[in-house]
Parts: sequence; structure tokens; C-alpha cells
Amino acid sequence: MSAASTTRAPERPSLQDTRFDRRLSEILDYATQVFADKGYEGASMRDLSRLSGISLAGLYYYFESKEKLLYFIQQHTFTTIIDRLRERLAASNDPETRIRIFVHNHVDYSVTKQKAMKVLSHEDDVLKNSYGTELAAIKREYYRICVGLVEDLARGERLKSVAPSAAAGGVSTRTAVMGLFGMMNWLYTWYKPSVDPGAEILAREISDIFLHGLRSNAGTAKSIRGAVESSRAMKKLPPKRLSARKRQ
Repeated sequence: MSAASTTRAPERPSLQDTRFDRRLSEILDYATQVFADKGYEGASMRDLSRLSGISLAGLYYYFESKEKLLYFIQQHTFTTIIDRLRERLAASNDPETRIRIFVHNHVDYSVTKQKAMKVLSHEDDVLKNSYGTELAAIKREYYRICVGLVEDLARGERLKSVAPSAAAGGVSTRTAVMGLFGMMNWLYTWYKPSVDPGAEILAREISDIFLHGLRSNAGTAKSIRGAVESSRAMKKLPPKRLSARKRQ
């Protein structure tokens, strides 16, 4: 069936505490596990039926295709992360604190929903139709939120080395933000609860690395600018005359 065909499932998973919605959420959890273990291309509705114990007819009552399942998993994950983030950001106006909130919110979800994060990363560009367009818009919104937080910090602390485009000896906002996502998005590949700290400590460590990098880079950029200015000033000085002793 096509992605545009109708289905009994709502266009986004409902949070209402009804039997229908509880079963919907349960199927999404099983589907996330199947996609994480077998990949989207390798997974099938029969795999999901075997894992969940729900008949194929029962699965198709909720979703007409695995494409729709993937859409719901990604859409639900992104909107949950963003909704929680907006709620938590409302608690502070301090630029550094807000960046730490952003990191903690992302890390907290990542370590508790590792399979969901794996599906988001591995199946990032599978959906090409209207589903893909909608998900791309949600991702851009999340990216813009992070950009805004970094820009607020740069303005508040006058970090001239952090700019929309790469400054001399500095870093572009895009590079900074994508670097932060790079640290957070791959947690599912190495995080082990038995070895690594919990979300709160891990988020603090990642935030420290990121913030120290921005601030350290600001100092480096200042030193570079100072060296360049000194070099230019030296070039303007008249050549030194040899001393009388050296002329002899």
C-alpha cells in the first residue's frame, strides 16, 4: 500500500492512556528493536509479528507498512526530545545553563533509548517522500534551537571566534553545533551502563568538553590575532641600523 493510503492509526502516536494507544506504543517499541537489530531493509512485518506476538492482521490494523512504522518511530523520537527540551529550557535564561540543559536532554534520551537512537542514525535518509520532508523539517528545527543557544553564549561572553562563518583562527557556529551532535549522536555505539556514568554525569562531561573547546578556541583566536597584528606592526618599522661595532 502507498504511504498516502489511509490507516486507522492517527497521524502521530497519541499519548492518551487508552488500550489502542498503549498497544500502538508497544508495537513501536518492538519495531524499534527489530529495525535496530536487522536494519530497515532487512526487517519485515513478519519479524515484528514474531517478536511481538501480534498477528500480521493485528499489526496491519495499526500500520499498513514498515515504512509507516519507521516514520512513526523517527517522528515520535524527535518530537519527544524537542518537547522535553522546550519544557526544560523554560527553567533558565543563562546561556551556559541552557546549553547544558540541551546536552543533558539529548544524552538522557540517548542512554535510555539506545535502540531508537540507532534507528535514527542508521535509517536517517531512508524516507524520501512526504514523511521524509516532515522529518527533515523537525530535524532543522532541532538544529536551529542548538544554533540559537550557541549564538546566545557567544554574544553573552563576547566569543568573537564563534561566528556564523569561520573567523580567523575561530570556528563557525555550524561546525560547533555539528561537532556537539557528533559527540552525542554516537553514544549508542559505545555507551555501557555497567561501565560508563549515568546521563547526568555524562552530560556534564560532554558539556564541559564542548564549552571548554569554545572558550579555549576564543583564547587561541585572540592570540592569533595578536600575533598577526604584531607582525603587521613590525613590518611597518624602519629597518634597524647596524651598530658602529658591527660596521667595523
